[in-house]
Amino acid sequence: MNRAEREAAARRIMERQPARVPPDLRSAAVRRGERLLRRRRFARRVLWLLAFAAVLAFAVWAADARPWVEPPSQTTPPVTGW
Repeated sequence: MNRAEREAAARRIMERQPARVPPDLRSAAVRRGERLLRRRRFARRVLWLLAFAAVLAFAVWAADARPWVEPPSQTTPPVTGW
């Protein structure tokens, strides 16, 4: 197929009458889009809530366990009776 034939084929395709679309297609697409947006918004809120709960749980654990403090030495007994 040479260039002229391809152009003619493309023109024939573009000059055709557009396909008939069901009348309720737009409303169905809008409903589906709104439903997808609601689900995404809900998922985003749940993930933010889980992230906040994880940060809060870590803060409570860190305040209780104090992992930055060096544990007392267990190799020598405490000195008493001086």
